[in-house]
Amino acid sequence: LIGVQALGMGLGTLIRRLGAGPDIVTGHDFRSYSLSIKLALVCGLMAAGARVRDVGLALSPMAYFAQFALDTPSVAMVTASHNENGWTGVKMGAARPLTFGPEEMSALKAIVLSGDFDLAGGGSYDFVRDFRATYLDDLTRDKRIARKLKVVAACGNGTAGAFAPEALERIGCEVVPLDVELDHTFPRYNPNPEDMQMLHAIRDKVLETGADVGLGFDGDGDRCGVVDNEGNEIFADKVGVMLARDISSQLPGSTFVVDVKSTGLFNTDSVLRANGAVTDYWKTGHSYIKRRVAELGAVAGFEKSGHFFFNPPIGRGYDDGLVTAIAICQMLDRNPGSSMADLYRALPLTFGTPTMSPHCADDVKYGVVERVVSDFQAMKRDGASFAGQKISDLVTVNGVRVVAEDGTWGLVRASSNKPELVVVVESPVSSERRRQMFDAVDAVLRRSPEVGAYNQTF
Repeated sequence: LIGVQALGMGLGTLIRRLGAGPDIVTGHDFRSYSLSIKLALVCGLMAAGARVRDVGLALSPMAYFAQFALDTPSVAMVTASHNENGWTGVKMGAARPLTFGPEEMSALKAIVLSGDFDLAGGGSYDFVRDFRATYLDDLTRDKRIARKLKVVAACGNGTAGAFAPEALERIGCEVVPLDVELDHTFPRYNPNPEDMQMLHAIRDKVLETGADVGLGFDGDGDRCGVVDNEGNEIFADKVGVMLARDISSQLPGSTFVVDVKSTGLFNTDSVLRANGAVTDYWKTGHSYIKRRVAELGAVAGFEKSGHFFFNPPIGRGYDDGLVTAIAICQMLDRNPGSSMADLYRALPLTFGTPTMSPHCADDVKYGVVERVVSDFQAMKRDGASFAGQKISDLVTVNGVRVVAEDGTWGLVRASSNKPELVVVVESPVSSERRRQMFDAVDAVLRRSPEVGAYNQTF
């Protein structure tokens, strides 16, 4: 725990140097050791003069909410989210609703590794009682729905079990609880709504109980996965399109931010176009999307991993799986004649691939991507044919997303945490066009001998 104390001293030092002042919110998830980790962190924070407001057992978004409700600029939330037991981590920020990006993390690392602490003393600790009730009150205020919805609330025995069922009941849902007992051993599966094991458990419970929708929450409650009433798992980018349709019908001309791995429907969907919606494709990574939503004043941001960010009037700009869940219930409430499956079927059909990752060593992967970007830029400049058509658009904020005239697109970017590239392809036209685009993208990649075999294809 000495290392965690050092992290606390570093964080307490950094927030002052960033001009955020000494005040900071802390909270912890339900893992057996998270409270001990948090207390070690608090000791370090106080040594660096921080004034700590501790909200106790919390979801990450509850800690983010506390930054606003307690008027406290900084946050340090002890959680390992959906990771296996044995992991830990701290989600940190000093400018609500943002969390640290690479710049702040590098500064923190430098302070801790060099021991460059400002141990000013004068720190203090205050435990904030009953903050769970304050959070749930805020979350559900004026959100009651008229439609009778039966909702499976699946929590994978993670911390969300102490929050999600009650929040959904408060807005008027009939809740079917699934694995909501808090158990840090995660006896059935890790609480990860991208994990097929969890999604299949939700599907089975939805079909068994005749529920209108199944909602799955990750370990620290900042993401929400969705299964429709027919048992179909709906991937997060398609859920984002459904919500964008609903939101832009209420707020015409809305701006949305999505990551470059997300479906092209955000650009091509006729309903979004009719509602005047504008979409900005941005870098993959929830800290990047959150920051971009704040910069543009977008109504919402949707990341394919399931992190959704809603600005006012829906949320406060941070990712909260319960805000997402309530938004989905409100969408169903506004469409009383349609089931979740009906709303899903109303989306134009697209032909997508899984995320495919060819091996590429860490020390060369960014150089490979730079060459690929240059190749595509040259093709577009020369008006060359690519995958049977001219290139209509190149998005280069994060690798390159090449878009053909018919909306078929392919993405190549470097993985941020593994020695591999990331390749995704989608066509709104046909599976044949999907294959044509993949083969064309792969042919460009094969010009670089450093690119190895894929982990999976389609």
